[in-house]
Amino acid sequence: MTDLEQYLHSYFTFDQDDLMKVSALFKKKTLNKGDYFLKADKKCNQLCFIQSGLLRIYADVDGKEVTQWISTQGYFVADLSSLLFQTPSRWNMQALTTLDIFVIERAEYNRLGEIIPKWPETEKLFLAHCFKMMEDRIFSFISMTAEERYHFFFEKNREIFNQVPLQYLASMLGMTPETISRIRRKQLM
Repeated sequence: MTDLEQYLHSYFTFDQDDLMKVSALFKKKTLNKGDYFLKADKKCNQLCFIQSGLLRIYADVDGKEVTQWISTQGYFVADLSSLLFQTPSRWNMQALTTLDIFVIERAEYNRLGEIIPKWPETEKLFLAHCFKMMEDRIFSFISMTAEERYHFFFEKNREIFNQVPLQYLASMLGMTPETISRIRRKQLM
């Protein structure tokens, strides 16, 4: 069973037959460091599952890059608004390392309801999970100090702290690189 199949099985509780039908629609792809999965102002026509590597999601805001998220192994990634409504993407999605992904095209994604009768229920759970992650992130920004956000994120994502440039982490956490450096120095005392 591939990582994709294991994730689909554990998260969505597909039976074996449905699992095989869904996973067959995903194609394996490799992006090199620096390659884009998606560029801003383009329509998102794929949903990907990250098997390995790091993918940075960012926007150019008034000439400044603002990192929205760094996706790691085991995450699905797409600009959902663009994928579902075919609007231009707001996000650039760029490989920070070699990235091994499984990709499903929008047309295939839209056929899932024909292939798997319980897909509407499954998709609802998937979208609810995405929404919950977004709510948790917003809540952390309004309820935690910069230091609390740093520690919370560090505890859940230790593996990326030595792989991702400090300015990307700082931007994603809504702080400056100097603030992260100050928090790190404080930890060492």
